[in-house]
Amino acid sequence: MIAKIRATLPACLLVLALAGCSANVTMDEPTIPAPRVAKIPVQVALRIPEEFEDFVHEESILGKESWTINLGRANATFFTQLFGHMFDGLTVIGPNDDARDFAFDALIEPSIDGFEFSVPNQSKTEAFAVWIRYRLRIFDQQGNNASNWTVSAYGKSQKQGLRGSDSLRRAAVLAMRDAAALIILQMDKATGVSRLAGGALAEPSIEPARMAADTDMNPAQDEGELDFGVFAIGGIEDE
Repeated sequence: MIAKIRATLPACLLVLALAGCSANVTMDEPTIPAPRVAKIPVQVALRIPEEFEDFVHEESILGKESWTINLGRANATFFTQLFGHMFDGLTVIGPNDDARDFAFDALIEPSIDGFEFSVPNQSKTEAFAVWIRYRLRIFDQQGNNASNWTVSAYGKSQKQGLRGSDSLRRAAVLAMRDAAALIILQMDKATGVSRLAGGALAEPSIEPARMAADTDMNPAQDEGELDFGVFAIGGIEDE
């Protein structure tokens, strides 16, 4: 009997080790408080691409820890709440909807250009950190590309007895709030979205893009001259 237990013990330890080296983090839908600023007088349509709503980041740390982080639905809720607070009117349209069937002054389409995180084993601290790089594409009602703005956000959460998945989730929420603060303060200045009020057209400095559901985006257009720049305000840390 003792020999049998000894034979099965290594296998049990291996299973426990493998179970302890992987983590699945699903974000709760965030709540963005209404900012104490005047709304931008623009009627906005928010289109959430499938790859944005279904965004999942998978990564192995130092060949030992495996992390799966599901940001998708939380990000969709985040931008819906944020733009509902920021603009006079908001209509959310699906990825398969034809934007020409809706009335709006500006259409905004968010995406994630980059996602990174660090855990205590990497930073040699007790902190989890998250970096998110959002991209906001803005079109006028005729489909002209009015702006292409990237936003870098950062959040850090101390472990402080929390499970690793909870600490990383908290850091991601703080990164979203960092992005929210920046977008509220800088969006109109960086993108000129208020100039589209009343159905005004964007200046024809960028080749028009179709806004139908089958729009084909050229990845080469997304870089370089179309960027308005990356802005950061230093990030938000857990107290």
